[in-house]
Amino acid sequence: MSFDLEALSRLELLELQRDLEKALKQAEVRERQEARKAAEKAAAEFGFSLDEIAGATTPGTAKRAKSAPKYRNPMNHDETWTGRGRKPKWVHEALTAGHDISELEI
Repeated sequence: MSFDLEALSRLELLELQRDLEKALKQAEVRERQEARKAAEKAAAEFGFSLDEIAGATTPGTAKRAKSAPKYRNPMNHDETWTGRGRKPKWVHEALTAGHDISELEI
């Protein structure tokens, strides 16, 4: 398939460009569908679904559950801290004010 692009007007070239972009998107969708079917078939040969493989985690990489809070701000009971990570500002302020960390425990 060959086009004499030099013979086309600017408007014809723009229309050709739009048609080409549309055809490219349709081809990508079609190829993605074919790739998914092939991947599902390959996973099924090993007794898995594609979702099981794609969402699978390796041992030790699962996310940990959120830790329970161990400390509470005495001035605002909505503010808590688990004791992990950086100390919140209210913990720093309490410690610099002379409070002991045990006084903030829940």
